[in-house]
Amino acid sequence: MRPTDIAISNYRSIRRLFMPIQPLSVFVGENGVGKSNLYKSLSLLRDAATGQITRTIADEGGLNSVSWSGIRKRGEDGRLRLAARFDHIRYSIELGFPGPLEAAFSGEPMIKSETIETTHGKRKVLLMERTNSLVSVRGESGAWSKHKDAVLPSETALAGFSDGKECPEIDLIRNAMLGWRFYHDFRTDPASPIRKPCLAITTPSLGADGHDLAAVLATLYAIRQDTTDLQDAIEDAFPGAELRAWEENGRCEFGLQLEDMPRPFKAHELSDGTLKYICLLAVFMGYRLPSFIALNEPETSLHPSLLAPLARLIAKASRRADIWIVTHSEPLMEALRGESSVPPRRVIKAKGATAIEGLMLSGEFRDEENDDGEDDEA
Repeated sequence: MRPTDIAISNYRSIRRLFMPIQPLSVFVGENGVGKSNLYKSLSLLRDAATGQITRTIADEGGLNSVSWSGIRKRGEDGRLRLAARFDHIRYSIELGFPGPLEAAFSGEPMIKSETIETTHGKRKVLLMERTNSLVSVRGESGAWSKHKDAVLPSETALAGFSDGKECPEIDLIRNAMLGWRFYHDFRTDPASPIRKPCLAITTPSLGADGHDLAAVLATLYAIRQDTTDLQDAIEDAFPGAELRAWEENGRCEFGLQLEDMPRPFKAHELSDGTLKYICLLAVFMGYRLPSFIALNEPETSLHPSLLAPLARLIAKASRRADIWIVTHSEPLMEALRGESSVPPRRVIKAKGATAIEGLMLSGEFRDEENDDGEDDEA
């Protein structure tokens, strides 16, 4: 299941956003407009599937730190709300502070509500509803079953409550969101695990920190035994270079032979930018891509000459997975514009809130021009 749209309310600089998920979504903007908050809000939503959402919020300073940072209207509850739709199935979650009679630590983020609903035409049917610690599930017959104290206020029903017979959609959504991958940055310091051999285990996609980079590359060489696309991508970025990955004594390693060098360089010898680009190769060319991949400023540490090859890499991967890119690089944006029919979207601040140019309340983007060249007033 691939996400079709998301909704975010009261998260940091995001007052309210509802937007579609396309095969390739590119968001570009200046520093301070809230680009990273788009990325972080999706990562936080994925934490609902792992059951770690309240812990993540607490680790970031609590609800006061992650809630809407602007002015609130009188009487507004200010709850943090996140939602994702998968075709006809929608999951939503609300978080707030504990009430005076609720058993929780002072200031602890608490899950107030979770719902799963399905849409049949214009008709919406609620399948799961969680209010505080009470979880109600609609069975196949349409009858509701209630489960009191099924989860703690710090636990999500999505992760902590599972009854495939009563509500298989819980498992469907949880498994779909668990497959999302987020890549913020890759450590390239001398002690980084990326620079060291890793366990020889067949690895279809790169971990968030890149620790299994050598295994991902070796999987392509030893398991798939078809590296034509990978070598073409290396040639595109480093003309005349050749990448090799192998298994030896239960460990995977890789090396890069550059055209003007007498010997190949192993991971611990490569420059930070070269190593990071190889990580991005693994992200977009793994044996099996996750259904949804989000990257925050992937151009960091890369030489400008690598931005065009990176854009070609991203555009090609968007045929296999939904790709979400947040960047402040205008050159990368222009390169992606040339490689994809999906226009990059500009992130701005409007009345103190993060907004996206052309995004309407309906979740659709207003085109800058119609085919006849006139402004679109839809």
